[in-house]
Amino acid sequence: QVQLVESGGGLVQAGGSLRLSCAASGRTFNSYMLRWYRQAPGKAREFVAAINWGGSSTNYADSVKGRFTISRDNAKNTVYLQMNSLKPEDTAIYYCNVLQYGGSDYWGQGTQVTVSS
Repeated sequence: QVQLVESGGGLVQAGGSLRLSCAASGRTFNSYMLRWYRQAPGKAREFVAAINWGGSSTNYADSVKGRFTISRDNAKNTVYLQMNSLKPEDTAIYYCNVLQYGGSDYWGQGTQVTVSS
């Protein structure tokens, strides 16, 4: 019922920046939480950042706080993750997630972010 299409991943040197986008389509009217997760090879998927649909509240993992910024544009049904001061340990597949009232949970396909040292 909700489709998420991600873009913006790629290869960047340490200290550089990337902006990830996640465009949502379908039945998004009851969405209330937008989140980014990431998963590195051999490691568990971890929480990165979250924003409520209205944009009034955000939350970040300690590892990215002060470097990453999550935002949304509801008119475009898009959530963003601005990543600055990237480190090699940020290398992972980044996933977009949408949580809806009623318990529905949707995931994007994931986009690869690689940070070279």
